[in-house]
Amino acid sequence: MNIKNRPWYWIPLLNFASGLPYAIIISVSVIMYKSLGVNNENIGFYTSLLYLPWVIKPLWSPFIDLYSTKRKWFLAMQFIISISFLIVGLTIPMNHFFVISLSIFWVAAFASASNDVASDGFYMLALAKEEQSFFLGIRSTFYRLSMLTGNGLIVFIAGFLEQEYGDKQKAWSYTMIIIGLIMSIITLYNYFSTPKVEVKNTKIAATPLVSFGTVFFSFFQKKQIGIVLAFILFFRLGESQLLKMLTPFLLDEKGLGGMGLTTQQIGIVYGTVGLISLTIGGIIGGIAISRDGLGKWMLPMILSMHLPIIGFILLAHFHPTSIYFIYITVIAEQFGYGFGFAAFMMYLIYVAEGESKTSHYSIATGFMALGMMLPGMLSGFIQEYLGYANFFIWVFLATIPGLILSRFLIFPKYFGKKTG
Repeated sequence: MNIKNRPWYWIPLLNFASGLPYAIIISVSVIMYKSLGVNNENIGFYTSLLYLPWVIKPLWSPFIDLYSTKRKWFLAMQFIISISFLIVGLTIPMNHFFVISLSIFWVAAFASASNDVASDGFYMLALAKEEQSFFLGIRSTFYRLSMLTGNGLIVFIAGFLEQEYGDKQKAWSYTMIIIGLIMSIITLYNYFSTPKVEVKNTKIAATPLVSFGTVFFSFFQKKQIGIVLAFILFFRLGESQLLKMLTPFLLDEKGLGGMGLTTQQIGIVYGTVGLISLTIGGIIGGIAISRDGLGKWMLPMILSMHLPIIGFILLAHFHPTSIYFIYITVIAEQFGYGFGFAAFMMYLIYVAEGESKTSHYSIATGFMALGMMLPGMLSGFIQEYLGYANFFIWVFLATIPGLILSRFLIFPKYFGKKTG
């Protein structure tokens, strides 16, 4: 079987292996620490610092271009991630678990960021440009499916174990060990399923410092680079804060302004209707761009990502007793995200076009991570000051700068459209 010509065999789980560690480190850690009694300020600040490896990954991403192959890199990084989660599971019952687990999450975060660089480069090397646009929706969908597996299935398992043992530390310890085992299985599958489409570039590797500088600084010579970087930094200004405080909002009691859900209920909400909505939105988003090009869909897709925040504003103000209102809000938010984020990812592919596209894509996503990290660090303090109801209004207003900047971007109208 020639797997090289059958990307369906490797694209799903390769992107799943990028999204799951990110979900656990950035999102599920928030739920875990909230469940284990850490306050919102510390959760927002310290878990946002875990974005740093994704912010500074452009500093070492050229070396992934220069040494060995992308395939060897992502397999090694996935192995490190697997071991890291197993260790986190063992440290949770210890004293000072917060500091110790954060340190291990940092190791996993650096490995995950490197895995992303190698996987993105492998994707762009193994597929033709027209295949990239077609599989963008599938790739984005499985990436988000992995995140919803973390925020859905994994959280549900943790909630079930909390009820089963009546011991939250034991429940989360076992949950992290399970995640480590899942990542080990995925790593093994990727070893056998991914094609060997590249060889080590020894000529470039002979002058690494010169090549590093050329690769890195050439990114900042692209057209419209000032507006491009501003757009990347501000596009997720609202989402970065929403991500950090959404699960604390759902977990906190109504007397504290939250919705009073259990850990298990959050897992069910995001693992059922959230999963289905995201899948449909992501597939439709990729198909739309491959059919019509990015120009037609950029604005509608951006709006589809941001408008569902209104649903959380309404939840925080009215606190409906029926969980179905939460389901409706999650359906809108996840579908909008799946549909809309395809445009942002395709635009980053456009920004990375040219030589050293792997490193340039990494630099672009590094700035995206910076735009997630800095606001996220402040989100807990802002939420505590404003309360949940006003906080979600602020989050919605924070989406406006990115929307305005998007109208000044210049790119080919039919970029991403499938030819033939």
